[in-house]
Amino acid sequence: MARMSIKSRSLLLAVGLTLGGLSAVGQSVEQIGAGVTSDLEAALKELSTLQATIAEEKVPLAEKLNELESDVIAKRQSLARAQRSADNKLVELNALKTEVKGLSDEHNYIAGLLAEYVRVFETRIHIGEVQQYSDLIEQTKAVSANADLEFIDKTRQQVLLLEGALDRMQRLMGGDSFGGHALSPSGVLEQGKFVVVGPVAVFASNETETGGLAQLQLGSPEPTVVDLGPEATTAVRELVSSGSGSLPLDGSLGNALKISATEDTLIEHLKKGGPVMIPIVGLGIIAVLIALLKFIRLSSIQLVAPADLQLVLSLLKTGNVQKAKDHAANIKGMAGDVLVTAVANYREKKEYIEEILYERMLGAKPSLESWLPVIALTAATAPLLGLLGTVTGMINTFNMITVFGTGDPRMLSAGISEALITTKFGLVTAVPALICHAIVSRKAKGILGSMEQATVGFINGVPDYAETATESE
Repeated sequence: MARMSIKSRSLLLAVGLTLGGLSAVGQSVEQIGAGVTSDLEAALKELSTLQATIAEEKVPLAEKLNELESDVIAKRQSLARAQRSADNKLVELNALKTEVKGLSDEHNYIAGLLAEYVRVFETRIHIGEVQQYSDLIEQTKAVSANADLEFIDKTRQQVLLLEGALDRMQRLMGGDSFGGHALSPSGVLEQGKFVVVGPVAVFASNETETGGLAQLQLGSPEPTVVDLGPEATTAVRELVSSGSGSLPLDGSLGNALKISATEDTLIEHLKKGGPVMIPIVGLGIIAVLIALLKFIRLSSIQLVAPADLQLVLSLLKTGNVQKAKDHAANIKGMAGDVLVTAVANYREKKEYIEEILYERMLGAKPSLESWLPVIALTAATAPLLGLLGTVTGMINTFNMITVFGTGDPRMLSAGISEALITTKFGLVTAVPALICHAIVSRKAKGILGSMEQATVGFINGVPDYAETATESE
């Protein structure tokens, strides 16, 4: 405002001087000087007034400026503190994120442990205790499988199962008794009472006099009572009814009974293989019978010994043809028939004798090798039939897994072992069949070789009467 006043005054002064110059034409120099001096003094006076006003206004403005500068400095300091605080918060946020990630990993680990414990709990307890904890187990499985529930709800239910397991351990240390049902040795489901002490569980029926160890049997989802004899049954029933008495103990923890239960008779073992076992066993029996009968027949064939051949040749050389024929006829079987044929044609050319004897041996070969292809077919087919039975059994096993799941690995292993029975019997049938085929085939080839040797010896030893007759002519 002060600056605007000074400019206005200067402008007015200039205008006045200009007007004074214009009017100086009609005025004297003195008048002009006096007017200018008066105006100058008025302007200086006004300038002094303006300077005083500016001086008065300068101090508040300087104070205001200092105040604003101080405010700016304070704002900058506040901004720096805010930036440092933001940086610290960012560091704290990263630390919190790391902690949250660690807690999340721990949460997932704990959740995995709890889920695994829930999954195996049913298979770790005794088969008789499954009835007691079935509701808790099923409820926990349902909660764990529900994807809509929060982790805290799932964990709460899993902790309930864990608490039940801890309570079970405390009760088992002193022995526990509870009601339930079990299969009697005859396969009847009966109500009764269990007594569990550590890994040992016994059962006494309320309906009959059944009593004994309660075990898991293959192929049965319910506990089965193992009869240990009259004395043990009486002791078990007394223990269950009164809470005191002798407890039958097994050093193998039931493994000996389980192993003995898996020992099937041959008929039971064959039945487990299914329908494929019929052709496998049938082929095996047929192959063994054929091999046995064939070996007996081949062993009964009398071969031409070198001494017999020499005797026949000597008789022919001396002209005792009838004695030679009689001696050849005494050799029973196809080898003797070949020698008889050779004696009957001894006066023919050797080439003709060789063709005749070769024809007789060709006729004997099918008889020697008859039924051998059946044994070879059995050796080749039995493993394939066994593999077919295994594949069929595995398909049935996986179909059962699709329907009932893989809750109990022992049931799955039982199905697989039964599926492998056909492969086992296929190999058991094929290996002896292959050995029998080799033995019988070797025997037949030995007879043919002996006949060929006798034929060659006869042709080489007999004189060529046809050539002698030609020369004499």
